[in-house]
Amino acid sequence: MPKSDIHPTWYPDAKVYCDGKLVMTVGSTKPELHVDVWSGNHPFYTGTQKIIDTEGRVERFLRKYGMADTTPKQENSGQ
Repeated sequence: MPKSDIHPTWYPDAKVYCDGKLVMTVGSTKPELHVDVWSGNHPFYTGTQKIIDTEGRVERFLRKYGMADTTPKQENSGQ
């Protein structure tokens, strides 16, 4: 049994809101949580993440470890 008067109130069904919409319920010491990002709109989890290549680092990494596609790309002339 926890000591009385030293622990915060526990809310087993705290509501989590993102952009004003209820997205889930969790256990928390606050009755409501307002978040900017959650797994439902984060690019990593939704599959819309883009790798930002600065200074050709991705290509350099792929070449270094032999994972780069070395075949020249053929352009489609449309004829």
